[in-house]
Amino acid sequence: MRKKVLLTTIMLFITAGLAQAQEDELHGAVGITYDSKYIWRGFDIYGDKSAIHPFVDLDLYGTGFGLNITAHRANSDKYENSERWDYSLYYRGCAYEEQTYATQYMFVYRYYNYPDNTSHRKNSLDLQETHALFSWPNILPIEGLVPRYCLVKLWPSNSGTIVGSASPSGGTASGFAHIFMLDYGIPMTCPLTGENRTLNFHSEFVYNDGVGPNGANVDQDWSNVVVGLATDFDLGNNLTFTPGIYHQLTMDKSVNPDKDETWASLTLTYKF
Repeated sequence: MRKKVLLTTIMLFITAGLAQAQEDELHGAVGITYDSKYIWRGFDIYGDKSAIHPFVDLDLYGTGFGLNITAHRANSDKYENSERWDYSLYYRGCAYEEQTYATQYMFVYRYYNYPDNTSHRKNSLDLQETHALFSWPNILPIEGLVPRYCLVKLWPSNSGTIVGSASPSGGTASGFAHIFMLDYGIPMTCPLTGENRTLNFHSEFVYNDGVGPNGANVDQDWSNVVVGLATDFDLGNNLTFTPGIYHQLTMDKSVNPDKDETWASLTLTYKF
Protein backbone atom coordinates (compact mmCIF):
# COMPACT_ATOMS: atom_id res chain seq x y z
CA MET A 1 0.00 0.00 0.00
CA ARG A 2 2.80 2.44 0.95
CA LYS A 3 4.59 1.77 -2.35
CA LYS A 4 1.38 2.51 -4.27
CA VAL A 5 0.99 5.80 -2.38
CA LEU A 6 4.63 6.68 -3.11
CA LEU A 7 4.27 5.91 -6.83
CA THR A 8 1.04 7.91 -6.97
CA THR A 9 2.76 10.87 -5.30
CA ILE A 10 5.64 10.67 -7.78
CA MET A 11 3.20 10.71 -10.70
CA LEU A 12 1.42 13.74 -9.23
CA PHE A 13 4.73 15.61 -8.97
CA ILE A 14 5.58 14.76 -12.58
CA THR A 15 2.10 15.78 -13.76
CA ALA A 16 2.39 19.08 -11.88
CA GLY A 17 5.78 19.61 -13.47
CA LEU A 18 4.39 18.99 -16.94
CA ALA A 19 1.58 21.45 -16.31
CA GLN A 20 4.08 24.16 -15.29
CA ALA A 21 6.84 23.25 -17.73
CA GLN A 22 5.87 25.39 -20.73
CA GLU A 23 9.27 25.85 -22.40
CA ASP A 24 11.26 24.12 -19.66
CA GLU A 25 12.63 20.64 -20.31
CA LEU A 26 13.31 17.68 -18.07
CA HIS A 27 16.91 17.77 -16.84
CA GLY A 28 18.86 15.56 -14.52
CA ALA A 29 21.72 13.16 -14.09
CA VAL A 30 22.41 9.44 -14.05
CA GLY A 31 25.52 7.82 -12.69
CA ILE A 32 27.19 5.35 -10.40
CA THR A 33 29.39 5.65 -7.32
CA TYR A 34 31.92 3.11 -6.08
CA ASP A 35 32.88 3.26 -2.39
CA SER A 36 35.71 1.18 -0.95
CA LYS A 37 33.57 1.16 2.25
CA TYR A 38 29.96 2.21 2.62
CA ILE A 39 29.85 4.49 5.68
CA TRP A 40 26.39 6.03 6.13
CA ARG A 41 25.93 8.66 8.85
CA GLY A 42 28.66 7.01 10.89
CA PHE A 43 27.42 3.42 10.47
CA ASP A 44 29.55 0.84 8.61
CA ILE A 45 26.75 -0.72 6.57
CA TYR A 46 28.59 -3.55 4.81
CA GLY A 47 31.31 -4.44 7.31
CA ASP A 48 34.24 -2.70 5.58
CA LYS A 49 33.25 -4.21 2.21
CA SER A 50 33.04 -2.08 -0.94
CA ALA A 51 29.72 -1.08 -2.51
CA ILE A 52 28.21 0.44 -5.63
CA HIS A 53 25.45 3.04 -5.77
CA PRO A 54 23.76 3.59 -9.17
CA PHE A 55 21.48 6.63 -9.18
CA VAL A 56 19.19 8.82 -11.22
CA ASP A 57 18.29 12.38 -10.25
CA LEU A 58 15.58 14.34 -12.09
CA ASP A 59 14.93 18.09 -12.01
CA LEU A 60 11.19 18.26 -12.67
CA TYR A 61 10.96 20.95 -15.33
CA GLY A 62 12.49 23.80 -13.34
CA THR A 63 9.71 23.78 -10.74
CA GLY A 64 12.07 23.29 -7.80
CA PHE A 65 10.76 19.77 -7.33
CA GLY A 66 12.98 16.77 -7.97
CA LEU A 67 13.08 13.00 -7.80
CA ASN A 68 16.07 10.85 -6.87
CA ILE A 69 16.38 7.06 -6.91
CA THR A 70 19.57 5.51 -5.55
CA ALA A 71 20.45 1.84 -5.01
CA HIS A 72 23.04 0.48 -2.57
CA ARG A 73 24.62 -2.95 -3.03
CA ALA A 74 27.69 -4.57 -1.48
CA ASN A 75 30.29 -6.07 -3.81
CA SER A 76 30.52 -9.13 -1.54
CA ASP A 77 28.26 -12.05 -0.67
CA LYS A 78 26.18 -12.32 2.52
CA TYR A 79 24.80 -8.78 2.27
CA GLU A 80 21.91 -9.41 -0.13
CA ASN A 81 19.32 -8.74 2.59
CA SER A 82 20.94 -5.36 3.21
CA GLU A 83 20.55 -4.18 -0.38
CA ARG A 84 18.65 -0.91 -0.24
CA TRP A 85 16.76 1.38 -2.61
CA ASP A 86 16.22 5.02 -1.64
CA TYR A 87 13.28 6.89 -3.22
CA SER A 88 13.41 10.64 -2.58
CA LEU A 89 11.07 13.49 -3.44
CA TYR A 90 12.46 16.93 -2.78
CA TYR A 91 11.89 20.64 -3.19
CA ARG A 92 14.72 23.17 -3.24
CA GLY A 93 15.08 26.90 -3.59
CA CYS A 94 16.79 30.00 -2.24
CA ALA A 95 15.57 32.86 -0.03
CA TYR A 96 17.14 36.34 0.11
CA GLU A 97 19.34 35.38 -2.83
CA GLU A 98 21.25 38.67 -3.11
CA GLN A 99 21.77 39.17 0.63
CA THR A 100 24.60 38.20 2.94
CA TYR A 101 22.16 35.91 4.76
CA ALA A 102 21.02 34.19 1.53
CA THR A 103 19.65 30.78 2.47
CA GLN A 104 19.54 27.81 0.14
CA TYR A 105 17.15 25.09 1.29
CA MET A 106 16.02 21.61 0.34
CA PHE A 107 13.16 19.67 1.92
CA VAL A 108 13.18 15.91 1.34
CA TYR A 109 10.89 12.94 1.90
CA ARG A 110 12.72 9.62 1.52
CA TYR A 111 11.59 6.00 1.60
CA TYR A 112 14.25 3.38 2.36
CA ASN A 113 13.22 0.07 0.82
CA TYR A 114 14.92 -3.28 1.44
CA PRO A 115 13.44 -5.44 -1.33
CA ASP A 116 14.43 -8.76 0.27
CA ASN A 117 12.52 -7.85 3.44
CA THR A 118 8.95 -7.05 2.46
CA SER A 119 7.19 -4.29 4.36
CA HIS A 120 4.40 -6.48 5.82
CA ARG A 121 6.78 -8.87 7.59
CA LYS A 122 8.02 -8.49 11.13
CA ASN A 123 11.63 -8.58 9.88
CA SER A 124 11.15 -5.62 7.55
CA LEU A 125 13.94 -3.06 7.60
CA ASP A 126 12.01 -0.43 5.62
CA LEU A 127 12.33 3.12 6.91
CA GLN A 128 11.00 6.57 6.15
CA GLU A 129 12.67 9.92 6.57
CA THR A 130 12.16 13.62 6.21
CA HIS A 131 15.04 16.03 6.35
CA ALA A 132 15.63 19.73 5.85
CA LEU A 133 18.98 20.96 4.53
CA PHE A 134 20.05 24.62 4.78
CA SER A 135 23.13 26.33 3.28
CA TRP A 136 24.43 29.88 3.66
CA PRO A 137 26.80 30.57 0.71
CA ASN A 138 27.37 34.30 1.43
CA ILE A 139 27.43 34.49 5.20
CA LEU A 140 31.19 33.98 5.71
CA PRO A 141 33.78 36.47 4.42
CA ILE A 142 35.84 33.76 2.67
CA GLU A 143 34.55 33.01 -0.82
CA GLY A 144 33.71 29.33 -1.27
CA LEU A 145 33.46 28.60 2.47
CA VAL A 146 29.88 27.46 3.09
CA PRO A 147 28.27 26.32 6.37
CA ARG A 148 25.35 23.89 6.16
CA TYR A 149 22.93 22.25 8.58
CA CYS A 150 20.68 19.21 8.14
CA LEU A 151 17.87 18.17 10.49
CA VAL A 152 16.88 14.52 10.04
CA LYS A 153 13.79 12.70 11.28
CA LEU A 154 13.84 8.91 10.71
CA TRP A 155 11.20 6.32 11.62
CA PRO A 156 10.26 2.69 10.78
CA SER A 157 7.86 2.13 7.93
CA ASN A 158 5.99 -0.31 10.19
CA SER A 159 6.18 0.22 13.96
CA GLY A 160 6.07 -3.51 14.85
CA THR A 161 9.17 -4.55 12.90
CA ILE A 162 12.72 -5.32 14.05
CA VAL A 163 13.72 -1.71 13.42
CA GLY A 164 10.81 -0.62 15.62
CA SER A 165 9.17 -2.03 18.72
CA ALA A 166 10.25 -5.61 17.87
CA SER A 167 13.97 -4.81 17.90
CA PRO A 168 15.91 -7.53 19.80
CA SER A 169 18.18 -4.88 21.34
CA GLY A 170 15.33 -2.73 22.56
CA GLY A 171 16.42 0.14 20.34
CA THR A 172 14.53 1.79 17.51
CA ALA A 173 15.20 3.49 14.21
CA SER A 174 12.88 6.32 15.23
CA GLY A 175 14.45 9.64 16.20
CA PHE A 176 16.35 12.72 15.09
CA ALA A 177 19.87 13.47 13.91
CA HIS A 178 21.63 16.81 13.53
CA ILE A 179 24.38 17.18 10.92
CA PHE A 180 26.56 20.31 10.94
CA MET A 181 28.70 20.75 7.82
CA LEU A 182 31.36 23.07 6.49
CA ASP A 183 32.40 22.96 2.82
CA TYR A 184 35.17 24.86 1.11
CA GLY A 185 35.81 25.04 -2.62
CA ILE A 186 39.55 25.59 -2.82
CA PRO A 187 40.77 26.95 -6.19
CA MET A 188 43.91 25.21 -7.42
CA THR A 189 45.98 24.39 -10.49
CA CYS A 190 46.22 20.69 -11.32
CA PRO A 191 49.92 19.67 -11.13
CA LEU A 192 49.39 17.06 -13.89
CA THR A 193 47.39 18.99 -16.49
CA GLY A 194 47.97 22.62 -15.52
CA GLU A 195 44.20 23.19 -15.56
CA ASN A 196 42.42 25.37 -13.04
CA ARG A 197 40.03 23.36 -10.93
CA THR A 198 38.33 23.33 -7.54
CA LEU A 199 39.34 21.01 -4.72
CA ASN A 200 36.21 20.46 -2.61
CA PHE A 201 36.83 20.10 1.11
CA HIS A 202 33.95 18.63 3.12
CA SER A 203 33.51 18.23 6.86
CA GLU A 204 30.56 17.15 8.97
CA PHE A 205 29.82 16.75 12.66
CA VAL A 206 26.93 14.45 13.58
CA TYR A 207 24.82 14.45 16.73
CA ASN A 208 22.78 11.25 16.83
CA ASP A 209 19.68 11.66 18.97
CA GLY A 210 19.29 7.91 19.55
CA VAL A 211 18.66 6.83 15.93
CA GLY A 212 19.81 3.33 14.96
CA PRO A 213 18.79 2.56 11.35
CA ASN A 214 19.10 -1.20 11.98
CA GLY A 215 17.13 -1.01 15.24
CA ALA A 216 20.25 -0.94 17.39
CA ASN A 217 20.19 0.74 20.78
CA VAL A 218 22.19 3.91 19.97
CA ASP A 219 23.36 6.53 22.45
CA GLN A 220 22.17 10.12 22.30
CA ASP A 221 25.52 11.77 21.75
CA TRP A 222 27.98 13.26 19.27
CA SER A 223 28.60 10.20 17.12
CA ASN A 224 31.20 10.98 14.43
CA VAL A 225 33.20 13.53 12.46
CA VAL A 226 33.93 13.14 8.74
CA VAL A 227 36.44 15.08 6.62
CA GLY A 228 37.13 14.57 2.93
CA LEU A 229 38.51 15.93 -0.32
CA ALA A 230 37.06 15.52 -3.83
CA THR A 231 37.36 17.15 -7.23
CA ASP A 232 35.61 16.97 -10.61
CA PHE A 233 37.20 16.00 -13.93
CA ASP A 234 35.25 17.05 -17.03
CA LEU A 235 35.47 14.12 -19.50
CA GLY A 236 33.43 15.89 -22.18
CA ASN A 237 30.05 14.89 -23.62
CA ASN A 238 28.38 15.82 -20.30
CA LEU A 239 30.41 13.21 -18.39
CA THR A 240 32.07 14.05 -15.08
CA PHE A 241 34.42 11.87 -13.04
CA THR A 242 34.69 12.67 -9.32
CA PRO A 243 37.29 10.91 -7.14
CA GLY A 244 37.32 11.55 -3.40
CA ILE A 245 38.86 10.32 -0.17
CA TYR A 246 37.25 10.53 3.27
CA HIS A 247 38.13 9.84 6.88
CA GLN A 248 35.82 9.34 9.85
CA LEU A 249 36.62 9.69 13.52
CA THR A 250 34.02 7.80 15.54
CA MET A 251 33.22 9.21 18.97
CA ASP A 252 30.41 6.81 19.93
CA LYS A 253 30.98 3.05 19.89
CA SER A 254 27.23 2.37 19.76
CA VAL A 255 27.25 3.82 16.23
CA ASN A 256 30.50 2.24 15.04
CA PRO A 257 32.82 0.02 17.11
CA ASP A 258 35.78 1.05 14.95
CA LYS A 259 37.47 4.26 16.03
CA ASP A 260 38.58 5.31 12.54
CA GLU A 261 37.30 4.67 9.03
CA THR A 262 38.99 5.70 5.78
CA TRP A 263 37.54 5.10 2.34
CA ALA A 264 37.81 6.16 -1.29
CA SER A 265 34.90 7.17 -3.50
CA LEU A 266 34.69 7.24 -7.32
CA THR A 267 31.66 8.70 -9.11
CA LEU A 268 30.85 8.83 -12.84
CA THR A 269 27.97 11.18 -13.73
CA TYR A 270 26.19 11.92 -17.01
CA LYS A 271 24.10 15.11 -17.06
CA PHE A 272 21.28 15.74 -19.52
